[in-house]
Amino acid sequence: MAVNSGTRAVVAALLANTGIAVAKFVGFAVTRSSAMLAESVHSVADAANQLLLLLGARRARRPPTDDHPFGHGRERYFWSFIVALVLFSMGAAFAVYQGIEKLRHPHMVEKVGWAVGILVVGLVLESLSIRTAILEANRVRGSASWSRFVLRSKQPELPVVLLEDAGALIGLAVALGAVITVHLTGEPRWDAIGTLAIGVLLGTIAVFLAREMHSLLIGEAADVGDRARITEAIGDSPAVERLVSLRTQHLGPDEILVGARVVFRAGLDTAGVAAAINAVEARVHAAVPAAGPIFVEPALSEEAGSTSRD
Repeated sequence: MAVNSGTRAVVAALLANTGIAVAKFVGFAVTRSSAMLAESVHSVADAANQLLLLLGARRARRPPTDDHPFGHGRERYFWSFIVALVLFSMGAAFAVYQGIEKLRHPHMVEKVGWAVGILVVGLVLESLSIRTAILEANRVRGSASWSRFVLRSKQPELPVVLLEDAGALIGLAVALGAVITVHLTGEPRWDAIGTLAIGVLLGTIAVFLAREMHSLLIGEAADVGDRARITEAIGDSPAVERLVSLRTQHLGPDEILVGARVVFRAGLDTAGVAAAINAVEARVHAAVPAAGPIFVEPALSEEAGSTSRD
């Protein structure tokens, strides 16, 4: 993972969430607000998640081994999936439990001024964190919309941090609204409602992340643009008559396994076919630097009737 993309956003989020978690726990100790406690645990979960993302990026850089000949690039997807589980168990489940307990045994929020001050500071720090994530995401998302970037990105760290930071900002706003509403109405159950809302929010984000990382772990094809460039590179090779089939799969964010069946022009001997395969592989890698390993298999001309591409 390049330092100028996901890593910077992850580190910024880690520093912000660590500071926010400390402040929120102090706020909970003073105010006894369940929404503040839920947000405290939320920030601890987020900080733990950023550490997991950094761990995944480090482990993904290990070289290939006999047991893992294609490398360890999917470590980044695995640890991002664990992030979703941590967010669900530590964040969402705990918040829902606290909300139910507060509904059953309501008590007033104490020293509301402390809670408001800490939550406002948290909003400022989270805003700085998500600003960093947005700036880093803009470097790699190109012309894609934000929804498409989050849904289609093969680099898990930036979408994870963006969603966590967005969830944290919304959670802080919900907690702030709950505390102020309790103070204005004198009804402590608003604190419980805010806590439950935070739990539902975190659960929704966790389920979405788990779904996306599950898809990447199973193996997703290269995006449409990369597949088109690979197809064009193969088709433009002088020795190629026809592309019969193309299969691609991400082994990691920056590594695409490419398998192609190709009909080469008639008259090539064994050495000529070998040279043509090497030329095709070089063209594909030049067109899509992330492509590799690349496997090109010669096909018979009669197989060219039905071309398939994935």
